[in-house]
Amino acid sequence: MESKRYYYIITVQYLGFRFSGWQKQPGQKTIESMLQKTLKYILPQVTFKILGAGRTDAKVSAVDAKFELFLTDYDIIDIPEFLELFNTNLPPDIRVRNCTATNSKFNIIQNAKNKEYCYYFAYGKKSHPFSAPFITTILTDLNILAMQEAAKLFVGEHCFRAYTVKHKESSNYIREIKACSIVDNTELTANFFPKQSYVLKIKGKGFIRYQIRMIMGALIQVGQGILTPEEIAASLKEGYPNVMTNIASGSGLILNNLNFE
Repeated sequence: MESKRYYYIITVQYLGFRFSGWQKQPGQKTIESMLQKTLKYILPQVTFKILGAGRTDAKVSAVDAKFELFLTDYDIIDIPEFLELFNTNLPPDIRVRNCTATNSKFNIIQNAKNKEYCYYFAYGKKSHPFSAPFITTILTDLNILAMQEAAKLFVGEHCFRAYTVKHKESSNYIREIKACSIVDNTELTANFFPKQSYVLKIKGKGFIRYQIRMIMGALIQVGQGILTPEEIAASLKEGYPNVMTNIASGSGLILNNLNFE
């Protein structure tokens, strides 16, 4: 008898501070491995597979991540009950929000339309330790106006070979950034956060590994006077020979929104 496969899109939120990123890795605690472990427990007789819409780095968090769940010969009849059981057995820093049935024509990677990431940061004196999972603090002074102007240079289609650490001759480094700006942080707040903090908001269909953290690292160097806007503009052209040297910390980066075509 031929088996039947069922398909679901699940929205998941997580605080990434104690995890080694999304992707399952031997000997490491990751978001994917924790989801798989929990699914094996709550669906002990079911063959399943999960596929994320993307891979976040170590310590990166998400408020709107999504993954596809493939189930063999098992249909989720009561979705609210399934979500409640799933959440009851997940650790407190991971939560599934909703579950929607889809079909074999849907491709969670190819159908991703926009991803918006937010990078929260402050500068000056050291922040309260409780802020560490959410906000990166740069201990030097920063010229925020210079950083805001430089952020605009990333908007559009550019070559981001200088903004990734793993280079392959066959790789395509052309990516389109649909929006990139630095604004005051008014969205993510807590009484132990610094009085003044900022957020880099960046939106695109897809990103190379470390791309956003290296963009943030370059903008920090602009704020410190180490890089100029002219050097940022040059770094986005094909044939640029160097690689950006500053990779911003994973904590502070949050996948804020993901939607599909």
